[in-house]
Amino acid sequence: MAGNRFRYGQWRGGPDPLAPPYDVRAAVDAVGAEVLAGGSLRGALRDLLRRGPQGRGGLDELAARARRLRREALRRGDLDGAVTRARALLDQALAAEREELRGRDGDDARFAEAVLDNLPRSTARAVEELSGYDWASDEARATYQRILDGLRGEVLEQRFAGLREAARAAADPAAQRQLAELMRDLNDLLARHARSEDTTDAFAEFMRRHGEFFPERPKDVDELVDVLARRAAAGERLMRSLSERQREELAGLMRQSLGERLAGELAQLDAQLRALRPDLNWQRGERVRGDRPLGYGEAAGALGELAELDELLDQLDQDQPGATLDDVDVDAVARTLGRDAADDVRRLRELERELRRQGWVTRDADGLTLSPKALRRLAGTALRQVFADLTAGPRGQHDLRSAGAAGEVSGASRPWEYGDEQPLDVVRTLTRAVRRAGPGVPVQLAVEDFEVVETERRASAAVALCVDLSYSMISQGRWGPMKQTALALSHLMATRFPQDALQIVGFGRTAMPLTQQELAAVEPDLQQGTNLQHALRLAGRHLRRHPGAEPVVLVVTDGEPTAHLDPEDGEAYFHWPPLPETIEATIREVDKLTRYGATLNLFMLGDDPGLRRFVDAVARRSRGRMFTPDLDDLGEYVVSDYLRARHGRR
Repeated sequence: MAGNRFRYGQWRGGPDPLAPPYDVRAAVDAVGAEVLAGGSLRGALRDLLRRGPQGRGGLDELAARARRLRREALRRGDLDGAVTRARALLDQALAAEREELRGRDGDDARFAEAVLDNLPRSTARAVEELSGYDWASDEARATYQRILDGLRGEVLEQRFAGLREAARAAADPAAQRQLAELMRDLNDLLARHARSEDTTDAFAEFMRRHGEFFPERPKDVDELVDVLARRAAAGERLMRSLSERQREELAGLMRQSLGERLAGELAQLDAQLRALRPDLNWQRGERVRGDRPLGYGEAAGALGELAELDELLDQLDQDQPGATLDDVDVDAVARTLGRDAADDVRRLRELERELRRQGWVTRDADGLTLSPKALRRLAGTALRQVFADLTAGPRGQHDLRSAGAAGEVSGASRPWEYGDEQPLDVVRTLTRAVRRAGPGVPVQLAVEDFEVVETERRASAAVALCVDLSYSMISQGRWGPMKQTALALSHLMATRFPQDALQIVGFGRTAMPLTQQELAAVEPDLQQGTNLQHALRLAGRHLRRHPGAEPVVLVVTDGEPTAHLDPEDGEAYFHWPPLPETIEATIREVDKLTRYGATLNLFMLGDDPGLRRFVDAVARRSRGRMFTPDLDDLGEYVVSDYLRARHGRR
């Protein structure tokens, strides 16, 4: 409308309604913080989904709700309620019949009383023997029929929702025909499906004729099989949850109430469903307890609910190799835990998809892992933490912004010459111009006024960082600082000194080269052994692949060498305390590196006297240095030493 005025400003009505329900970068940083603290990479990613973003709506919370519902279902009631109810109705019918017979004279009445007095104690067998009994009391006859009709209705409704009324009226010829047609058509459809025939048209015709009995409205035969198989499996689990006597009683009552023909058709249907869905748990029983007697339908429903909760818990655990949140049945979550829980699963799915879409995580055979993009962010975080300590400490400033590939500033300048690529010294250039032409604005520049910053050519370095992966590193809380140090150094070299070549070597009982991604995901070696000899051998190979670079070897360890490679078969040999052969083999690798001209510096974690003696001897022999940093200072020491050592002795 004319004259309307609108004002725009920051939203102040609560949370931003247009903001996404997750912060992807914050999620990646949370994972990185856990890894830098010494946690497992895959464990940190798994914990992110288990806790949920910002610690809410995660898989653990949903699983806790599912377990609580499962405990409640186990206290639902007495599974033997169908037999108990049949016994109560039978006693009621017999009482009414005896009352009627007492008022009658004659041998027939006395004979009938004798029949009733000699009925088996088993409810099922008593009901079976009374199937041909000529009831004198109409009330007793109706009560007896309620036993059969009620159980038949519960069984059929449990298998086919919506069939209860037709099942109760099974004595009616029309109802009998309806049941017979349903069972015949259903068994025929499943048999054709089992033979892998095209059942599209047959399924459509089946649903047109019998769809009223399937309120779930399955879309194809597979969905129909899933619905029926789950119900049949619940019935089977009910039987296996009962004692042997209770099972015999209920089976006998079901045969009597269903009749031979219908019981046979149900048995055929169950056999087909079991063959089509063998993955369902058909064998497991449950110890359901409670004071309230449960009818057949209620008892089977409780066990079906337990089965669905068990399946849902398996999905939420995400413990299977290659498991994803797409494996979680959102419809099952909504049915059992509610719509809010289903929304939480959808949000977690969206978070996982967004992490993958933006390139923060990748998926391999073992599950999610951080992508190179995320590792660069993680390593950058580690480097910033290290340099925060460097700039705050007494070691002086280590700002790398001026350190490029062209060289390092020497503090001097010289006149510019054609072809120079060094940066201009602006202050001295302007000073020369003012001296030549005098003060005035604007300053007139001539070619002879220009001066360039003089730099010293900087050689590239080949760096081998050998990190101890033995179990003592994690048991003593040294795993996180070690990872942070290695990631920080790798990021520093990749971003500030790209001409340098880094090789990370992890060593336990044996040694192995590690990429940045492998380092982030590596787990402690549970085997005993510290094979520094093998690590130094791999370090030497890396240095020799870069003959023109300054050779630098940095070793981070918390134990003296206790393993070496056997010269004959190449297998790792461990012994504690260290053998002379292990020490000699390690020293030979130290001497090779020393003759090659490598700078060998060792960072000793812990205060073991044997380690201190060994490290001190190696440092003197190789003309290197020994450091004993606190864990919080390890990254600062290693990065500072790299910056010093890369200038070299050559």
